[in-house]
Amino acid sequence: MAETENTTAPERSRNFLEEIIEADLASGKMDSIMTRFPPEPNGYLHLGHAKSICLNFGLAQKYGGKTNLRYDDTNPTKEDTEYVDAIKEDIKWLGFQWDKELYASDYFDQLYAWAEELIKRGLAYVDDQSQEEISRGRGTVETPGTESPWRNRSAEENMRIFREMRDGKYPDGAKVLRAKIDMSHPNMFFRDPILYRIKHASHHRTGDKWCIYPMYDFTHGQCDSIEHITHSICTLEFDVHRPLYDWFIETLGIFPSHQYEFARLNLTYTLMSKRKLLELVQNGYVSGWDDPRMPTLCGVRRRGYTAAALRMFCDRIGVSKHEQMMDLQLLEWCVRQDLNEHSNRYMVVSDDPIRLTITNWEDGRVEWFDCPLNPADPEGASRRVPFTGDLLIDRADFMEDPPHKYFRLKPDGEVRLKYTCIVKCNEVVKDETGKVVELKCTYDPGSMPGAGEYRKVKGTIHWVSASYAKKLELRLYDKLFLKENMNDIPEGMDYKDFLNPESLRVVDGWAEPALLEDKSGIAVQFERTGYFVKDPDSTPEAPVFNKTTALKDSFKID
Repeated sequence: MAETENTTAPERSRNFLEEIIEADLASGKMDSIMTRFPPEPNGYLHLGHAKSICLNFGLAQKYGGKTNLRYDDTNPTKEDTEYVDAIKEDIKWLGFQWDKELYASDYFDQLYAWAEELIKRGLAYVDDQSQEEISRGRGTVETPGTESPWRNRSAEENMRIFREMRDGKYPDGAKVLRAKIDMSHPNMFFRDPILYRIKHASHHRTGDKWCIYPMYDFTHGQCDSIEHITHSICTLEFDVHRPLYDWFIETLGIFPSHQYEFARLNLTYTLMSKRKLLELVQNGYVSGWDDPRMPTLCGVRRRGYTAAALRMFCDRIGVSKHEQMMDLQLLEWCVRQDLNEHSNRYMVVSDDPIRLTITNWEDGRVEWFDCPLNPADPEGASRRVPFTGDLLIDRADFMEDPPHKYFRLKPDGEVRLKYTCIVKCNEVVKDETGKVVELKCTYDPGSMPGAGEYRKVKGTIHWVSASYAKKLELRLYDKLFLKENMNDIPEGMDYKDFLNPESLRVVDGWAEPALLEDKSGIAVQFERTGYFVKDPDSTPEAPVFNKTTALKDSFKID
C-alpha cells in the first residue's frame, strides 16, 4: 500500500467558484443556482471531463441547485448517438444524475429566430467570401481587420439570402451569416463572428430539417439563457469567448446567464485531445475508446478505476484559474486508497512460476483454509483456499544466490507460506539449460495454524496449489506515453513518437479458485502484487484480468 500517514484529506478552503456562488445567494441576486454540463457528442468523455462533471454537479448539489445535461450537437458530421449514450453512462457511473436531458438542437428554431432578429436590426449579414478570405480579412492582434465587401447589404437582401440558405439553395461553404460588430475590435472574436454555416448533413436528432447550423458562439450562451443557467462553468480557453457570450445575451435582451472559467485538467503522461484520441483508435494504436490505456472514462473504468477514486482525485486537485500539470501518480494513489478499503484479496502467481514440492506432505492430502477476503474488514466474509503439497510460487520469490537481507526463499532458507506454514528449501532442481524449475522443501507441522506453536521467520510469500490453480490471461498495463508533458511536443515531432512500446504486456497467471467466484464487481487485490479487474473479454474457459495499478509506489501525499 502507498504511503498513508496522511490519507484523510484536510478541510479545504472555499474555491473561487464557491465564493462567487455564496456571494450571489447571499446578495439575493438569485434564490438558487443552475449549472449545466454541455459535452459535444463527437467522442467519449475523458478524465478532463470528469473534473468538469464533478465541478458542475458537485456545486449544484452543495448549494441545493440542479444541473442539466445539454449536448452541444451543432456539428452533425462528427456527432453520433453512440457518443450520446456513452456520455450518459459515464455521468451515471461517476455517481451523478442530471435534472433535464437537453440538446442544443432543441433550440434550433429559437436560434434561427434570433438570427433573423439580428438581420432585421442590421446586426447580421450574409457573407459570400470563402473561409480563407474571411480568415485573412480578420487581420491580426496588431492590425485591424478588413470589412467584407458584402457587409453593407440591406436587411431585406440579407433576410432573403439567409432564408434561401435555410431552404438548401446553396452548397456547403458558399455563404455564411456573420454578426456585424467591429472589424477593428481588440478581441478577435468580435470581428464579425460567423453565426451560421451551410452544412448539408443529416443530424442525429433533427434529420434533414436543417442544412444550416449555428456556430458555438451563437449557441452556447443563448442555450444557457433559455435554461436559466446561473453559473456557466467552462475551462480557461473559453475566457476570450466570454465577452461575446455576454454581447449576444445583452443584445438579444434575454436571461443574463454568466460564464466563469477554471483551469482544465492536465495530467502527466496523458493526452486529453479528442481528435488525437480518435486518431489512436482509428489507426489501431489502441484497441478502442475503452482500451484500458486510454484516459477515457470508459477506458479507466475497464482498467478498474472506481468512480469514488475519480471523485476523490477531482476533490484533491481542487479548482483554480491557473494551469497546472497534475501527477498521474496522484490519480493512482486515489485508486489505491479506495480499492484498499473495498477490494477482495486473492493469491495469484504469474508469468513463469516455480513449482514448490513439499516432500514431507502426505500424498492426496488437501487442507482448506478460511482466509479473509479483506483484512480491512476482519469480521467480514472469507474465502476457502486449498493447500496441497504441490504448489506454485512467483519466480521473483526465490534466489539461488541472494544478496544480504534477502528474506524470501533461498537454498536452506525458510519462509512462511501466507496463511499456512513455514517451509525450508532443501533442494533446487534445474532443467538442462540450468533454469530452476522446482524447489523441494519440507514443512514444519508445528507452524501450521492451530498447531499451538508460533515461530517467527522474516519472509512471507504467496502461493497457489498447482492442482487447484485456475489459469488466467493477465494484461499488464503501463502509461501510454513516455513523455511527462504531452502538451509540450518539440517542433518537428509528432505526439505518436512518444507512444510507450511497453504499455501492454500479456502474461499467464495461476489463481486460487475463489478468484473466479468473485462477484464484487470491482477490482480485486492480487496479494503482494497489485490490483486487477476482470475484463469483458473474459469467458468461463479463458478468464482475463487487467492490471489496474501496482500495490504501492513511492508517491507521497503532503
